[in-house]
Amino acid sequence: MTEFRMPALGADMDEGTLNEWLVKPGDTVTRGQIVAVVETTKAAVEIECWQEGVVGELLVPVGQTVSVGTPLATLLPPGERPAEPAPVPAQAAEAPTVDAAHRRWVSPAARRLATSLGVDVDVVSGTGPQGAVVISDVEHAAAHGHVAAPAASGKDVAGRRGAEMRTSIAAAMSRSKREIPHYYLAHEVQLDPALDWLAERNAARSITERVLPAVLQLKAVALAAQRFGEFNGFWRDTGFEPGSAVHVGVAISLRGGGLVAPAIHDVPDKKLDELMADLTDLVARARAGSLRSSEMSDPTITVTNLGDQGVDTVFGVIYPPQVALVGFGTPAQRVCAVDGGIRIATTVQASLAADHRASDGHRGALFLAAVNDLLGEPDLLEK
Repeated sequence: MTEFRMPALGADMDEGTLNEWLVKPGDTVTRGQIVAVVETTKAAVEIECWQEGVVGELLVPVGQTVSVGTPLATLLPPGERPAEPAPVPAQAAEAPTVDAAHRRWVSPAARRLATSLGVDVDVVSGTGPQGAVVISDVEHAAAHGHVAAPAASGKDVAGRRGAEMRTSIAAAMSRSKREIPHYYLAHEVQLDPALDWLAERNAARSITERVLPAVLQLKAVALAAQRFGEFNGFWRDTGFEPGSAVHVGVAISLRGGGLVAPAIHDVPDKKLDELMADLTDLVARARAGSLRSSEMSDPTITVTNLGDQGVDTVFGVIYPPQVALVGFGTPAQRVCAVDGGIRIATTVQASLAADHRASDGHRGALFLAAVNDLLGEPDLLEK
């Protein structure tokens, strides 16, 4: 028998609240299956199980907040069945077995629906696992005219969540600057070859099929990280641990404030169209507060792009336990020396924040040069 534990969903997470179980004892689970939903200060995260087996016992009830690493459930080997629960003593059977407050625990999807429909979730009876309020409960309540919660309460909740998120981010970034010996490098990248190539590629496509320049940047960083492995991985207690693949974390600003950096997996192996679809989907789900645990725990290197904010250069703070972060500023026309002459070219400032325990400035310079070379030959990014 093994235990399924609360995963670490980022450097700024110490605990999470179990909002919904999607399995029950006796269910067979497969690798990658979503088994629960956990609420963090940033989002509702779908928790995946990476072992095959049979659910034995659910150890944490819906609504309980537990620390990272806490056992959530037991898993039995495939084919085994959980033992029958012990008979409930007569005296215990006469007592309430479910706390009435459990009936007000709300799944993230149900809470979002309640907000959009104006339903007061505090008066909704839950029919989900362990009394959780699920989508069908909200729909039923809306059909029967339950009154909406006061608007001020929603603002108070949003404000409280925003404050909690800023506290979590502050703790993680303070840890990063305290523990990681950062060094910073910057390089001016000429974008005209990539932009011209992309414009020609997009010309015959509909708006929904077009690829954005940010996708070229993600692919270039991923290929460079694949080539220079000391920037792709984690610094653990035992030293540097290289990533088994390149999973690029994408820094995404949230509409209510704050930031998340979930991963797009196996970026070097994906075509640009696939990466564009992945990026669009990831941004939409991040801002809707619906991410997966692997996306939050797997990034091996992070990219932040502040081009739409008008800044020339961004020098980011590394997300521990990662060892590198790449930033891109605003593309702009600048006077440049090109092939022995002076002309106006579109350039972008690419920056690298790296962990000096895992790499040095010489290798960092080669890494940024590789990003520059790849963006200068965009055909290489399509492969």
